[in-house]
Amino acid sequence: MEYSLVCHSLYALWSSPVKKKLILLSIMFLIWVYMLYSCVGYCSTMPSLVVDSYRGKETVSAVGKRTESGRTDLVSRLLAKPQPWEDIESDYEEPSIRTAASRDLLDNEMDMDRAEDWDEMREEQQRAPEPSAMSSFSNGSGSKKLPQAIIIGVKKGGTRALLEFLRVHPDIRAVGAEPHFFDRNYDNGLEWYRELMPKTLEGQITMEKTPSYFVTREAPARISAMSRNTKLIVVVRDPVTRAISDYTQTLSKKPDIPSFESLTFKNRTTGLIDTSWSAIQIGIYAKHLDNWLHYFPMEQILFVSGERLISDPAGELGRVQDFLGLKRIITDKHFYFNQTKGFPCLKKAEGSSKPHCLGKTKGRTHPNIDPEVVQRLRDFYRPFNMKFYQMTGHNFGWD
Repeated sequence: MEYSLVCHSLYALWSSPVKKKLILLSIMFLIWVYMLYSCVGYCSTMPSLVVDSYRGKETVSAVGKRTESGRTDLVSRLLAKPQPWEDIESDYEEPSIRTAASRDLLDNEMDMDRAEDWDEMREEQQRAPEPSAMSSFSNGSGSKKLPQAIIIGVKKGGTRALLEFLRVHPDIRAVGAEPHFFDRNYDNGLEWYRELMPKTLEGQITMEKTPSYFVTREAPARISAMSRNTKLIVVVRDPVTRAISDYTQTLSKKPDIPSFESLTFKNRTTGLIDTSWSAIQIGIYAKHLDNWLHYFPMEQILFVSGERLISDPAGELGRVQDFLGLKRIITDKHFYFNQTKGFPCLKKAEGSSKPHCLGKTKGRTHPNIDPEVVQRLRDFYRPFNMKFYQMTGHNFGWD
């Protein structure tokens, strides 16, 4: 009898049109609140944009702050007088006053870097997976911390691939876009920098990557001031191949730039290399490393081989995980080799069940370079490579 009364009451409640609408509205409101909470938690982990204005001389961040452009400052850092290398016999000369053409090219290269950042961010947003209910709640918790590890270089060495591979690890949270805090946006302050970071839980590592840090003279002191315990990762690659790749990137966006050969030499007849060209200067790894060793001990810097990152990604990722003090979770089972791209891809990207390869801005076909020019560059880099091998205690086999 009591059961019948309950059923009758529920039926009467549901059969009332007004009450039916109220119940439906209540259910919809609860669903809306849940979706809003999930969205807030997910969005808080998305990388914040740091976008350089192309029309004005200022930088605009996602949090609405504006600062004067670091273009002039960055140029001075890239062309800063390096430490003397008296123990290296080479025809290396300190960068002299740049010609108008080379200054324009450097400006173009910086614009290309910014455009590349945009391309990477668009790819990041396009492949961002829909969050599950559990991951949304998890992402909404935790706190934003300054990075404990930073990929500081080098440009066109394989830094994007390394970061994408590392993000598969559940104990690594990383910003997608390059913050450029320690070179372009330092005046914004550490709290601004912290806000760019994703939220992390206890035991997780916060990371970012900005390859230009390695060649920025002020970066070591600034990172050390943030934390002397910061772990640094440098992806290095054959400096000749790296320079050609650097040129290829610029050429893809600016087809009217001078030839690689004409930019390489100050004087083709004498064979004197133009070290003021950033594509050449970046590859003098020993010179840049010397600056970092004034602030960080060698044991806090890990050098990843860009070549082995392609031929043996699991092996290099194993070294990185050990360096970061993490369990080796990323293994061979996470990779497959893409014959078209010519480099490894992830079977399952972070937060996705689908395979993922780096975007169209990666793996460009290099132009044909005069073999004599390539050999001249190899001769130029050889003493610096030898010095670098000696400093790191590792022979990367570029000679």
